[in-house]
Amino acid sequence: MTGTTVARTSARVAARDRDLAMRLAATEYGRFLELLRALGPEDWARPTDCPGWDVRAVAGHTLGMTEMAGSLGRFAGQNAAAARGGGGVDALTAHQVRSRSSLGTAELIERFAAAGPRAVRGRRRLAGIVGGLPLPAKQVVGGEQETWRFGFLLDVILTRDPWMHRVDISRATGRDLLLTPEHDGRLVADVVAEWASRHGRPYRLRLTGPAGGTWSAGTDGPELELDAVEFCRIVSGRGFGTGLLAQQVPF
Repeated sequence: MTGTTVARTSARVAARDRDLAMRLAATEYGRFLELLRALGPEDWARPTDCPGWDVRAVAGHTLGMTEMAGSLGRFAGQNAAAARGGGGVDALTAHQVRSRSSLGTAELIERFAAAGPRAVRGRRRLAGIVGGLPLPAKQVVGGEQETWRFGFLLDVILTRDPWMHRVDISRATGRDLLLTPEHDGRLVADVVAEWASRHGRPYRLRLTGPAGGTWSAGTDGPELELDAVEFCRIVSGRGFGTGLLAQQVPF
């Protein structure tokens, strides 16, 4: 993809095209499920780039987040459990991992297969109801607090999250990572646009691989070239970046 980006300073909001956002969500859930089904017994205990989490824990968290998105009741229930554990995203993800730790891998996969389609329907429905409202708690990105709308969480973050965890599991297990311009390229382009809006400085960026493209803004900015997936890993905080690549983007 090729494009220019413009700085944006308002609260993080919903995707402009919800139909596209939900198509991307459905595809990502399907690809995550395919990866889980391809894992061997020895793969589930392999460590990942997420500190303290092996593949099994990453899968448990992703199942929990996907099931949470499927209904307002689950959304409220999981967040209430997280509040009892101290509140915040760390408490939520810890609850998701812990509460699904007793599942066998076959049951986990079966539940994810059912949860994905429900999550797409639930996310669309919830975004229509509360998408314009701010989340009750500030979110921390790169050490800074900011406001998110529910629509940003439902349309954007809840697809980036399984995408990045698909990367985590693929890296941990040595499995091939399925990437296409039509799906992964769109997700990466959205990350680039947000990254550029967050730092607000001139740049030229070329990302390589099936999900890559070229983007620019302004003049006399640094010229950056790297793999598209590695770019996302760096700005997610999984890799080390300097200069403009030190700007974090939430996943």
